[in-house]
Amino acid sequence: MRLRRSALLAIIPVSLACSPPPPSGATGNADDGRVAAFVGARIIDGTGRSPVEDGVLIVREGRIEAVGPAADHPPPAGARRVDLRGKTLMPGMINAHGHVNNVRGLQSGPELYTRDNITRQLRVYARYGVTTVFSLGDDGAAGVEVRDAQPMNTVDMARLFLAGPVVSATDPRAARRAVDEVAGMKADIVKIRVDDNLGTSAKMPPTAYKAVIDQAHQHGLEVAAHIFYLQDAKDLLAAGADYIAHSVRDVAVDDALIGLLKARDICVCPTLMREVSTFVYESRPAFFDDPFFQREVEPSTIEGLEAAEYQTSIRNDAAAQQYKEALDVAQANLKRLTDAGVRIAFGTDTGPPGRFQGYFEHLELERMVEAGLTPMQALVAATGDAARCMNIGDRVGTLEPGLEADFLVLERNPLEDIRHTRTLESVWIRGSLGNKREQAKD
Repeated sequence: MRLRRSALLAIIPVSLACSPPPPSGATGNADDGRVAAFVGARIIDGTGRSPVEDGVLIVREGRIEAVGPAADHPPPAGARRVDLRGKTLMPGMINAHGHVNNVRGLQSGPELYTRDNITRQLRVYARYGVTTVFSLGDDGAAGVEVRDAQPMNTVDMARLFLAGPVVSATDPRAARRAVDEVAGMKADIVKIRVDDNLGTSAKMPPTAYKAVIDQAHQHGLEVAAHIFYLQDAKDLLAAGADYIAHSVRDVAVDDALIGLLKARDICVCPTLMREVSTFVYESRPAFFDDPFFQREVEPSTIEGLEAAEYQTSIRNDAAAQQYKEALDVAQANLKRLTDAGVRIAFGTDTGPPGRFQGYFEHLELERMVEAGLTPMQALVAATGDAARCMNIGDRVGTLEPGLEADFLVLERNPLEDIRHTRTLESVWIRGSLGNKREQAKD
């Protein structure tokens, strides 16, 4: 049985705003309190089941009351109707490996790890349709304060879960103390790195990570492991690690790894865009011209990344070129794991400079499909499976009765082309319409 996190917040219903969704990102209020019926849309529910055409989603006090074909679910008397004919409705995306940290644009530093900056990042995620984020590492007191202060009627930012500081101790006693500290700050998960950074640093030794895993489990916390190498993934799983937070990128995955993953239903988070971010700025990436990208990025950030000297430094960086090759391995491994029935948790490692929160999640979906997944498989990884992998499937991730009503309205069908997630028109969190992009851009 997978462990349950002790830090999950109690679920408190909220009232909802049910005005028809105006153009992308408009603002609704959260104190109407009436039942809403979202009618006429194609509904992708996040479970992998076939979409419902001409569907109805009924929301009462922030929760899904019913969902299905219009013929089976007439709106309740007095319900406010939201006409979504011709649109597609899907669950809000869940990033099972992001970062909400001390970065703004291309700048980073401890002075930027503030409640205001953390809140700004969560709002950006939400405006791109990412309604829940697990920040896996480098989290501190300000992040805990934001997580704990998030009122259940906040509809303009993503939910935040966090791992606290990455545990990096190299001896068992220090490792256990570090886990105690992470547990003391009421983190939702423990994060470790078992990686030599392409041979440039020492890995956490097995004696230390085994102590981390044991101590975390005593606190009722799961352990997410950053890995690069196949053998490390196997060793960590044998030691009891609960979550693989990156792709295996050195060689093809094998039957032994697949067996270890399936034996305990362990999820793998590919973070393909992490690899892309290491080399993509060796030239001017095409996405710089995408209006969906431009709406949230500062021009100075683009200028810094397309500066000639910066591009030259990336082209001459040996690690960047190695990670470019590793991306091909990672994508092939994603396809094999998926075909073998290993559960995939969507994640991007967004948050560091040049890894654009919210937007890169859409590029991750595109990369997953390029790797050989169907659009439906990619969307399930980003919704229902991400929620189940992170133990919040009883709250969010799918459009099913009893769950919180987090969903996106898209102009076009992403099952026809995964890039259609970028036709995002509105974001609804707990049944309420999120903030308007133009008013909230920071």
